[in-house]
Amino acid sequence: MSNNEFDILDELYFVTSYPDLKTTLSLTDQELCAALQELIQKGYVRIFYPDPDTEHAYEEATFGKHCQHYFFLATKAGLVAHNSI
Repeated sequence: MSNNEFDILDELYFVTSYPDLKTTLSLTDQELCAALQELIQKGYVRIFYPDPDTEHAYEEATFGKHCQHYFFLATKAGLVAHNSI
């Protein structure tokens, strides 16, 4: 797990919007979206859209275009991986 991925998971114990993540972490949009995509593909993060209560399916082809509109939450597997480091 990269440092960026670890830092992101540290913020996702509760549903968090992209703008809130962006404000908290000192990452560019490209770095943040790329790390989120890696975490989602590993099964460590879930996407919510259009609101923090509606889970949204991950679509690789469109994720980059919509990344900044989503809410995110760490999965149980993500939290276990985060806490085991």
